[in-house]
Amino acid sequence: MMIVLCFAGAGMDRFVTASRKRKRHVGGELDQASHSKKSREAPEEELEEDYGEEEEEEDMLLKEFSQPIPWRKIEAEGLDCDYCLLFKTDEANELFNALERELEYFTGDQAKVQVFGKSYSVPRKQATYGDEGLMYSFSGVHLLARTWTPTLENIRDTVTKATGHTFNFVLVNRYKDGLDHMGEHRDDERELDPSCPIASVSLGAARDFVFRHRNSRGGAGRGGPPPVKLELAHGSLLLMNAPTNTNWYHSLPVRKKSQMPRINLTFRRILKKLK
Repeated sequence: MMIVLCFAGAGMDRFVTASRKRKRHVGGELDQASHSKKSREAPEEELEEDYGEEEEEEDMLLKEFSQPIPWRKIEAEGLDCDYCLLFKTDEANELFNALERELEYFTGDQAKVQVFGKSYSVPRKQATYGDEGLMYSFSGVHLLARTWTPTLENIRDTVTKATGHTFNFVLVNRYKDGLDHMGEHRDDERELDPSCPIASVSLGAARDFVFRHRNSRGGAGRGGPPPVKLELAHGSLLLMNAPTNTNWYHSLPVRKKSQMPRINLTFRRILKKLK
């Protein structure tokens, strides 16, 4: 038995709307306590000036979120995700074409992974971009982030505005057609900030995306919940919240009928090592 979730642009019943709390979260942690203390101790003239600035910021935020994004909640045992169509078709087309011009993908040993001591070519193209000095390690490879391109910065900032989370790194996967794929895995590397969800933006061909609970894998895994499958549309955003990557593996299986390319961007927040 498999749960199948298919989404269209209409009929999504959860909305992200403007709020002062969301605006402050974009810049970091909320500081309601310190703001309250300041309000008690500040002179009257300063209070009037502060409130005026806050009203101006709120007006700007209302304009920024004048068209709320419809979200769809995806939930199962230990799985918590949010899904929306972030970009309209024309805008998604422009972003896809711009990325095709800008992105540089890994070759040679960086295009391989280590599995049980053996080296295998990755069945897709990969690239990493982000803040200076960041590195992402998985399956025996260590990938240093290239500098953000203008289009990646644009998409990253759009995701931040939509979710309230900041990201400093993106893993890019390009699938030339339905034969390119990704096997089951969890994004649970130690360098990932556990408080930040992984934001997955899809551009190009729509592809099936499958979640499988860790207790449902292998010959002995018969007691877990059924898999969850959804189709990731062109211009969509999937937000994988905790504890999803602790309990569930995910994959992009082969789909031989798919003839068109797809670019997937998974935005993450990597913890910077203390010197």
